[in-house]
Formats: sequence, structure tokens, C-alpha cells
Amino acid sequence: MTIEIAALDAVEIAVEPWIWPFAQARRADIDRHFAAQQRERPALWNGRTLLLHRYARENRVLRGAGFETDYASFLAWRDWGCPAVGVSNIFAAAALQSADGAFLLGQMAPFTSGAGQWVFPCGTLDPDDISSAGMLDFVGSVGRELFEETGLDIGLCQIEPGWTLVRDGGFIALMKRVIANENAEQLRANILHHLANEAQPEFNAVRIVRTPTDVDPVTPRFFVEYLMAEWS
Repeated sequence: MTIEIAALDAVEIAVEPWIWPFAQARRADIDRHFAAQQRERPALWNGRTLLLHRYARENRVLRGAGFETDYASFLAWRDWGCPAVGVSNIFAAAALQSADGAFLLGQMAPFTSGAGQWVFPCGTLDPDDISSAGMLDFVGSVGRELFEETGLDIGLCQIEPGWTLVRDGGFIALMKRVIANENAEQLRANILHHLANEAQPEFNAVRIVRTPTDVDPVTPRFFVEYLMAEWS
């Protein structure tokens, strides 16, 4: 499957009512799948999340429409290989970089649905990410996820304008480069200190990556491709 990488100046995604045929047609299967996942990871919660059902990219601007659905439907769709064509999981991720140029990724904790994967700070969108104007607030989302997962205040970091879009099948990662003030080792130590003081941290380890050989195999392909593009 081809990876698409593109620079964006802006992202404008409205939220609108839309009935997802997949969630209706596969309801019983979805519920059984989620129940099985909850038995393995009791902390999973069937809240509300937001996905994308149409979009277009023109002149470095991504425009489209998202819709709200339940997390169980999203999880089943993801785990079954994204079978519903035309729907995408769009999310913002903080491409966290140290002052000396290294990237830092966290390993998802065992209780999460992405257990074991090495990822940049990110998360599925939820209704809190909808602005008063009915648009998805990706900047707010990336700042919240960065703080929740690392303890870093995005307002104290250097933030590059625009986004890097990385599309891999049904996944659209909007990468926002966030450069911290510390070198890689100090930044990692600060994040680990934050995690040690959290009751249930989403990351259970932090990895410094400077070259392709530092990238763990259990890293989503869209993040790997982003890193390779940055290093090319």
C-alpha cells in the first residue's frame, strides 16, 4: 500500500451528522469484538470518537467532514483492517524533537488498545476536540495529548507552522513538529519522571531515535515513514 506524505498549511475539517453504514450493519459483531477486548484490557471504555468520511486536499489545505461514532465501532474497524472504504482515522500527533535533533517516542502501556507500539504523542479525536464553530481542533488535540502523555506544555516548546500529512490506507496522521528546549537525554529523563508520578500513564517507556536503526519494529508504519522522510 502506497504511503502519501504532503506538507499542509492548514486543516479545516467540519463535524456533521452522518450515519456510518459499517457501524449499523456489523453492530452485533462489533459488540462481541469489544467485549472480548475488554476482557483482555478492562480499562477500555466505549466512549465517543471522531472519524473522517470525506476530504480533499488542494493548495496545501486539507478540507473535509468528520462524524461521531462509538469507540467500539472504531476499534473493530481498525482491528479488521479498515474494511469500510471512504472512512479514515484522522488524528494529530506531536512529532516530538529534542533541542539536539533527536526524536522521542513512547511505548503504549499494556492497558491501552495500542499496547506495545512505539508512537509519538497522539490519540483518537473525541467530542472535546470540536470547536465552538463545529470544526475539529487539531492544534488543541495535539497539545492535550502531548501534556497527558509526557507532561510537556506545548506552549513552552517551539512549534513549527503547518502540518505534515502522512496517509497510510485508512489512517491519516497529521504531524506537528514540536521542539523541546532540552537535549534528548534530559528530555527523556523529564518525561520518565512525569510518567513515574502518574497513576496510570499511557506510556511505559520512552525511546530516543536519531537514525533508522533506532526505530523499533513495533512502530506504526505512518510514523516510520514520517521519520524516514525527515532523515532523507
